[in-house]
Amino acid sequence: MRTDESPSPTAFRGTARPSSGVDPVRWPDVAATPRVSRARTAVAAAVVRHALERLPLRVRFADGTELGRGGPLLEVRRPRAFHARIGRDGLIGFGESYMAREWDAPDLVAVLTVLAAHAADLVPAPLQRLRGLWALRRPAAQRNSPDGSRENISHHYDLSNDLFALFLDETLSYSSAAFRALPAEWNLLADAQRRKIDRLLDLAEVGEGTRVLEIGTGWGELALRAAARGAHVTSLTLSHEQRDLARERIAAAGFADRVTVELCDYREARGTYDAVVSVEMVEAVGAEFWPVYFRTLDARLAPGGRVALQAITMPHDRMLASGSTYTWIQKYIFPGGLLPSVEAVAEVVRDHTALSVTRRDGYGAHYAETLRLWRERFAARADEVDALGFDETFRRMWTFYLAYSEAGFRSGYLDVQQYLFTKEASAR
Repeated sequence: MRTDESPSPTAFRGTARPSSGVDPVRWPDVAATPRVSRARTAVAAAVVRHALERLPLRVRFADGTELGRGGPLLEVRRPRAFHARIGRDGLIGFGESYMAREWDAPDLVAVLTVLAAHAADLVPAPLQRLRGLWALRRPAAQRNSPDGSRENISHHYDLSNDLFALFLDETLSYSSAAFRALPAEWNLLADAQRRKIDRLLDLAEVGEGTRVLEIGTGWGELALRAAARGAHVTSLTLSHEQRDLARERIAAAGFADRVTVELCDYREARGTYDAVVSVEMVEAVGAEFWPVYFRTLDARLAPGGRVALQAITMPHDRMLASGSTYTWIQKYIFPGGLLPSVEAVAEVVRDHTALSVTRRDGYGAHYAETLRLWRERFAARADEVDALGFDETFRRMWTFYLAYSEAGFRSGYLDVQQYLFTKEASAR
C-alpha cells in the first residue's frame, strides 16, 4: 500500500489469508487500531452516542448496551476500537472499522440507509462549523491533473477485468441501468443496461454516419451500440484493462472499422463531433477541473450538436460542506472522486460553455436496484473473488462500497441524472 494512503490496484491482490486476520502489509490502516488519546476517543464515543440514540436504529454494543429508537440492527463488537477509529478519522474510520470486523449488521444496506438519510445532522452543529479543524483533507496526490487522473483511474478500473465480470451482467456496464419496472431482477439487468444506453444515444440523436466522441469507454458497450446504428465512434479511456477488453469486444462484433478506442485524457481530445456522450465520468473529474471538462465537451461538439451525459449527483449543501474533505470512498475506491450537485452542473455549464441544459431526467431508484443486483451477485461469487487473489478484507471493503452506494440512492441522498446539452448551430 502506498504511503499516500491510496492503495494501488495490485496491493489488493495476493495469496488469500485466513478470514480471522487482516494483512498488515496490504491493509495497514485496517489491521492496526489507531493510537488515539483517551480524551479524543471519549469525545468520539459521546458524539456517536448522541447521533445513534436519536436514529431509527438498534445499536447493540458488546457489553449488551443498546442505543437507538428501534430499526435495523448495528452490532458493535469492539467498542473501544470502533470509537478510536472514528475519533481519529471520522467516517473513514467508520468504514475501516467495518473492514476490520469491529462492527457488523445483518442488513448492512438498511443500517447505511438510515445513516445516509440523516447525513446532514449526524455531527452536532457546533462541530460541523469546526469541520475545517477536524476533518481530514484530501491528499495532494489525488488531484486530478492529467498524471493524477491516470493514477486515480488505474486504482479502480485496472483492478482486474475478471473481478468486474464476476458481478456485472453480460454487457459489462458499470453504471445505472434503466428498468421497465421496480423492483428489478437479475435476468432483466442486461436489457435494462441496453435501455439506458439507447436512451442516451437517442438523446444525442446518434444514427447512421454520426460522428461520436465518447469520454469514458467502460468496457465498450455504448460504443458497440452506437456503431450498430451506423455511427463512427472515438472512445477515450485512461484504463489499460478497459481499453484492451473493449477493443477485443469491438473487433469480435465486427466494428473495428467504426470504433477507435484510445488511451487518452479528455483534455487531450481533438476534432469536432456531432455528438458527445459521457456516462458517469464527471464524478472522477474533481471540482477543480469541472470547468475544463465541460469546456472540453463544448469545444469538441460541432455547432448544432448534442451532448448526452449521465451523472451521479448529491445535494448541493452537502457538496459544499464536504467538497474538500477526504472520505472513505476516496481513500479506498475512487481516489480524487467528487459527486457534483445539479446546481453545480448548471452553474459550470452556464458560466464556462456555450451549451444549454435542454433536458434532465433523474432516476435514482433504478441505481439502488442496479447496485443491489451487483452486491448480491458479488456476495454469491465470493469463492471466485477469492480465487482471483482478493482477500477477505477486500471483499468486506467492496461489499461496504456497494452497500454504501445503494443506501445513498435508497435514502434519496444520491440521485443519477441523464442530461441533454445542446449547442446552437452557426448562423448561415
